[in-house]
Amino acid sequence: MIEILAPILIGLAYVMLNSLIPERHRQRFNAVMVGGAGAAYLSGGALGPWELVFCALLTYVAFRGLDSWTFIGVGWLLHTGWDIVHHLKGQPILPFAHGSSFGCAICDPVIAIWCFTGGRSVWAWRRVGGHVTRVPG
Repeated sequence: MIEILAPILIGLAYVMLNSLIPERHRQRFNAVMVGGAGAAYLSGGALGPWELVFCALLTYVAFRGLDSWTFIGVGWLLHTGWDIVHHLKGQPILPFAHGSSFGCAICDPVIAIWCFTGGRSVWAWRRVGGHVTRVPG
């Protein structure tokens, strides 16, 4: 149970922390993050030259993500697929944590869903429609 719940909570924590980044910087930051995710498996080299192909693909997707939350979401889903392949091959993203690719494959779609909604701040509801109590004076 913890192997599923923890990655979901990590994905939600990522979304909440990213929501604190000012909107004008949030999309660029997330494009850089998904680009970095494309290189996460390079040092292991489990899939040989395909690791380089995937890295190049995610670099392109991240570049397009500078202007599109949809591309960032697609990047996280592509990384999910790469996580599954590495998990099945027995080459986890963190060599010292056998289930790390499995966990990443659960975490990434949580982030992708948020990206597909436009990467909006989850804290915005506090500002929109929130009642402000004024002290009479």
